[in-house]
Amino acid sequence: MRAAEIRTPGQPPVVAGRAAPEPGPGQVAVRVTAAPITPLDLLCASGTSYFGVPATPYVPGVQGVGVLAGTPVWFATAAGMRPGDGSMAEHAMAAADDVVALPEGADPALVAALGLSAVAAWRCLTGTGKLAGGETVLVLGAGGVVGQSAVQLARVAGAGRVVACARSAAALERAGRLGADAVVRLGEDDVESLARRLADAAGPVDLVLDPVCGVPAAAALRTLRPGGRLVNLGSAAGEEFAVPSALLRSRSLRILGYTNNELSADERREALLTVVGHAMAGDLAVGYECVPLHDAARAWDRPGRVVLVP
Repeated sequence: MRAAEIRTPGQPPVVAGRAAPEPGPGQVAVRVTAAPITPLDLLCASGTSYFGVPATPYVPGVQGVGVLAGTPVWFATAAGMRPGDGSMAEHAMAAADDVVALPEGADPALVAALGLSAVAAWRCLTGTGKLAGGETVLVLGAGGVVGQSAVQLARVAGAGRVVACARSAAALERAGRLGADAVVRLGEDDVESLARRLADAAGPVDLVLDPVCGVPAAAALRTLRPGGRLVNLGSAAGEEFAVPSALLRSRSLRILGYTNNELSADERREALLTVVGHAMAGDLAVGYECVPLHDAARAWDRPGRVVLVP
């Protein structure tokens, strides 16, 4: 079979032939139909993640979509986090508990593009963030798949107003098409000037979904109304942001962290099927590009969500 192999951490994969894997105890064999290249895949393959330097060679891909015994499925792997291979191959192994049967008619490439990114957006909004009907949601990093999903899923979950932030004009235009009530372009503002622009666009905010951290998060914190929540799930704009003690205490604000790694298999399955259901109903879509598996090296660090297909 063909597979993408990480042979040297920090370098793009090499597509080569290798023997099809055989299932071990508790594993199943999936014929892969779509495998996304995600930020987590890039981080793990770089050798700089908190999981450590991965054992090489290995097949990357922490999630994928495929067929198991004639049934369409989504599956997860620990590729790059623990020894073993992932989804960027014609065939992959997955633990039985990490496989979710998909509804008939689900688009494999769209499900792969959404995957754990949409799961994170949904859980941040409805679980960690405890979004209530009619509340105002501010989505930072709305150009990424998490952010695109959050703009739409916030509305599905009952938000009264959704404001999207991103760096590019194209991402902001797309956020408007996806249902954002207002958009704010992120640039080189300092914290206070960005906070003023966010407040002008959003008014008092109940919930911030933050996949970027850094200056945008510090500015967004200042827009929260008393009792407001900020949920962080990434650091695309920086590893830290300033939290003034007086602001935190005077408004009884809550700063929360989120990771998909804390979900149980059942929680992940429920969230995934929820977002797939919304996608099939036409309530959720994201931008992505399908690329043949044999072009994985050239597509490895391409901007936007890339989905490898056979």
